[in-house]
Amino acid sequence: MEKRIQRIYVDSSAVGGKFNTRVAEQTKPFWDAVERGEFVVIASDVLDDELAGAPKRVQDFFYGLPQTSIERVISTDESDDLAEKYIAEGVVSESSLADCKHIALATLTGADALVSWNFRHMIYRRAGYNDVNEKLGYPRITIQTPEKLMEVSYDET
Repeated sequence: MEKRIQRIYVDSSAVGGKFNTRVAEQTKPFWDAVERGEFVVIASDVLDDELAGAPKRVQDFFYGLPQTSIERVISTDESDDLAEKYIAEGVVSESSLADCKHIALATLTGADALVSWNFRHMIYRRAGYNDVNEKLGYPRITIQTPEKLMEVSYDET
């Protein structure tokens, strides 16, 4: 039986992490796996907005990935409403709206995981996001670093 390729939603910290000296070494195996076709990256209009302000090398890297490795999604009224619910329920403040939009899109598109280096507004608050998802009848979402994703992925093989 052929192994299903995981669909991984990425935020801008996961993309920029490839070039961030603090996490580049831990991020590289994830992007290498994407380039080998081991994962499909879910990329959204929210990510595009964030990458518009990123350094050119970050943009060139991400937009240079094989198109077969990228699934494009766009925000909807439902994803915007879910993002607002996270804020209304006190998971994070209004200043983290873009983070909430990422999590809502990852949830609604059925991503296998969301990878990010954003501990403060995403990883440390994943229980809160999942509480809201469960309360509203949405599935739980896995939120972790690229490094942790690779540990889990290789442990499962």
